[in-house]
Amino acid sequence: MTDYFKPHITLFHCINTFSDGASLTGTLKDALALKTIPMACSSMVKDVFMLRAFESGSDAVIVMVCPENLCRYLEGSVRAKKRVNWVKNLLDEIEIDGRRLTIHTIASGDLEAAGQIIRQAVSNLKTLGPNPAK
Repeated sequence: MTDYFKPHITLFHCINTFSDGASLTGTLKDALALKTIPMACSSMVKDVFMLRAFESGSDAVIVMVCPENLCRYLEGSVRAKKRVNWVKNLLDEIEIDGRRLTIHTIASGDLEAAGQIIRQAVSNLKTLGPNPAK
């Protein structure tokens, strides 16, 4: 991919990981469009929500979950991981590329790790290019 594009990334996250996603992009804030969707628990991220994010133009979708043993709802992280893996397989089948959807375990309040995850997604999009469903 030689043309520059401004990546659109949707971030689903548990409200227990951090409260506001506005400060996550740091120096990248002009290089991408980030839409954050806080959820009471990451287990609330449904297949249809992730697919709609791609349908509405996201180039990548990131799901951030609490560590499994620290989830307030016991198995929220486990449920989210199962759903993400199912949608990744579906994205591969419809030739959008499952690598556009990632899930990451993150400690509460670790904005540095969250920022690094976003930077990695932007870096991956340099190879993957824009969402082919746009």
